[in-house]
Amino acid sequence: MYEMLSSFAQTGGLVYFVLMFAGALLYALWPRNQELFDHASRLPLNDDKPFYQDGEPSDE
Repeated sequence: MYEMLSSFAQTGGLVYFVLMFAGALLYALWPRNQELFDHASRLPLNDDKPFYQDGEPSDE
């Protein structure tokens, strides 16, 4: 009984983490998010106004 439950938990956990990784990868590479990530990559280099101001994206 223990081996069967352990095997099921290991397989289920592996599938869960593979799906979570694929979701995070899709989110990071989705074209609509490119502007947000490009802006975030430049934040340490400039002192401009925040990307979101009053809940709306600023015009940069």
